[in-house]
This record gives sequence, C-alpha cells and structure tokens, in this order.
Amino acid sequence: MRTTTQADGPDFASASLPRHLVRGVVGFGSLIGSFAFIPVVGPVSLLLLPVGVLALRGCPMCWAIGLMQTVSRGRLERTCEDGQCKLTVAEP
Repeated sequence: MRTTTQADGPDFASASLPRHLVRGVVGFGSLIGSFAFIPVVGPVSLLLLPVGVLALRGCPMCWAIGLMQTVSRGRLERTCEDGQCKLTVAEP
C-alpha cells in the first residue's frame, strides 16, 4: 500500500521566497536594531523587539524552518510504502 502524506506539524512557510526573505530582513533587522540603537535613542529602541518577533513569527528558528519549507514546497514529496517513508522529488 502506497500513500502520500502531508506534514502534520506547523507550517511556517510563506507564499513566496521573496516575501519570506523580506520578512527575514525586517525581523533580523529589527532585532539587531533594537539593541544597536540603545546608545543612540535609549530604551525606546527596544520597541523594535516586537516588530522583529512578529516578522519572524516567533523566533529566528521558526523563520529558518519556514525558509526551508518555502524553498522545498512543491519540490519534495514524502511517500510511505509498507511502513517506510522517504522523500522524493515531486513530479512537475
């Protein structure tokens, strides 16, 4: 018996790779800027922290997982046969 399965876990992928990369630039830029600008504008710069967390959807690792999901979306397929699953390149 052969089945094709879809991931049961959370989906952190974006609709497109450019959109995901822009989220990364905004997120990491905001996180870095929130600490880098403390000497210039004081603790007010920490207001950039929530912007960074929202752009990265919670954490930098979540963004990295989403990047991998965005890149592989539609290109990889998990198939299970007789209790063994493997990743294969999806048919075009």
